[in-house]
Amino acid sequence: MTLLLDSEAALAEGLAELCRIDPHIAALVEAGLRPPLRKRTPGLPGLVSIVIGQQVSTASAAAILGRLHAAFPELSATAIAAASDSELLGVGLSRPKLKTLRAIAAAILEERIELASLAEMPAEAAHAALTAIPGIGPWTADIYLLFCLGHLDIFPAGDLALQEAARSLLDLPARPSAKALALIAERWHPWRGVAAGVLWAHYRQIKSREGVLPA
Repeated sequence: MTLLLDSEAALAEGLAELCRIDPHIAALVEAGLRPPLRKRTPGLPGLVSIVIGQQVSTASAAAILGRLHAAFPELSATAIAAASDSELLGVGLSRPKLKTLRAIAAAILEERIELASLAEMPAEAAHAALTAIPGIGPWTADIYLLFCLGHLDIFPAGDLALQEAARSLLDLPARPSAKALALIAERWHPWRGVAAGVLWAHYRQIKSREGVLPA
């Protein structure tokens, strides 16, 4: 079995397995839905981009990231730690995100975490290492493990888009909670990362039909 969600072949294998075990997903795929392979740069750049992208539009996140990289061409823990608050706020960071980036930089410099080694750790251990950093919650850790490291069976059940897509796909009476969705997602093990991609793609379909593009 494929071990990482890191190629189109791995994505295709996962889709085929999900279609075999879940008729709801099979119906979407047969109707033409195919999620894109979403990959981000691992390490500090990837983690920073995920933190910045939380609760803002794609365009806003891209603008902030662009200004951050312009101000700090060699983005590193040392550079973040040495920067003044005014410099970091000046690129568009909110104060909570500024605190999170400083906490990440401190964890790296104090050797409480080594981002490069996370790829070699079991998903649960890597998730725990990330969420031990102040400001890094379960969603951020899940997204990093899924998109930056390609962990195949990660499912960010706290993601509101996934919850809404699951409600639509499974014809549920209400949007499921994170706990309820995590239980639902057990049926997609060990391909939950691919299932998340299917649900995100389905969510975009829903919003496109409603005339509203998701952030």
